[in-house]
Amino acid sequence: MRGWNSANMALAGGVAAALIAGGVAHAGPFNLGDELFGHRPAKPPPVGLYRDSDDGDPPFILDRSSPALMLLRFEDSQEIWLLTPHPASRGDMIYKNDVGEPMLRATRLGGLTVFTPARPDGMPAAFVADAAPMRLPATPNSTAFLLRMTVATTRTSRALQRGIVFDYHDVTADVLPVVVDAANVTAEAVVVLAKRAEGRHALARLVRVSFSPGRRPSATMANGVLEIVVSGKGNSLVAIIAGRPSSRRIELALEQ
Repeated sequence: MRGWNSANMALAGGVAAALIAGGVAHAGPFNLGDELFGHRPAKPPPVGLYRDSDDGDPPFILDRSSPALMLLRFEDSQEIWLLTPHPASRGDMIYKNDVGEPMLRATRLGGLTVFTPARPDGMPAAFVADAAPMRLPATPNSTAFLLRMTVATTRTSRALQRGIVFDYHDVTADVLPVVVDAANVTAEAVVVLAKRAEGRHALARLVRVSFSPGRRPSATMANGVLEIVVSGKGNSLVAIIAGRPSSRRIELALEQ
């Protein structure tokens, strides 16, 4: 799912038991709320595919490998969201993105809420099957880096219906994977904004995207240049995602 607002999508009720999809089965009753709050031991691998009851939104994958965060990805998007937990009322837990917007809410009774712009009133969903752990394409060398940066630039240019420049400064080998993922997420943000009238107005000012390393990830817009700062180093999935701004943060920078 591309582009996020602070809108509710309720995934209420218990999670379905023993469903089979795509030849993958999960035996026995399953309640993600129970596992998130430690009422029962997690069953590795703790990665699952979920689907809403009327298939109105794309299926999504949740990876709860770490109790301190949550990874979420919708199947129609390449972006992986890194969510952090925040206690809420009634003992609930809210998982937020990097701009503080809720994307997932879990209750002690097993209910779930996922926040999307498409379902502001919410939609029940159920666990479907175990899923493969999330991965990003490898960036083993400079040739792969340049190829993937070109793909992201081309996708952005198509959304803008004009050429756009992606440049980068002081990028060392250990930060290449983070810069590549930041470029892909930037393309996601531009594609989303280009579909909206106010978004197209904001994008009219954009002439260049510049990537550079820094102490913490950020996205700012000034004089037609979108400055993306990345801070992560290493090839682990969490390090890459935590080291770049999300598409939502980039959207907000472009719209300011």
